[in-house]
Amino acid sequence: MFKRIDHVEIVPRDAQKTIDFYTDILGFGIKSRKERNMPPMREIIYLQLGDTVIEIISVDKPETKSEIPWEIGYRAIALEVEDMTKAVDYLRSKGIDIAREPVDLGDSYRGEIRDPDGLIIELRQWK
Repeated sequence: MFKRIDHVEIVPRDAQKTIDFYTDILGFGIKSRKERNMPPMREIIYLQLGDTVIEIISVDKPETKSEIPWEIGYRAIALEVEDMTKAVDYLRSKGIDIAREPVDLGDSYRGEIRDPDGLIIELRQWK
């Protein structure tokens, strides 16, 4: 009945800054971009990496998300990487801070970065 997660939605503070981060740094491509005349919604942008899609919703005056790390709700997006060391070195070369240095969890390595609005992006390399 249920097949897969189709996409994840993000409401950023600055849609273009977020689009630039996901496309220029993380390698997502723009799948589609459509203006919407549905205040406060201005535009919907779909970004794709492999079979993963993120929907960026551009709205007027978005509210700031809570900084409480363990509140109820979606917590992070996780990206699988081929080589954690190379991924971290690449991100640092682009000026991206590593929010949590990678650790060895036995079956994988796990680290974290943040997007322009501070949303958690987990990096995972499976062994």
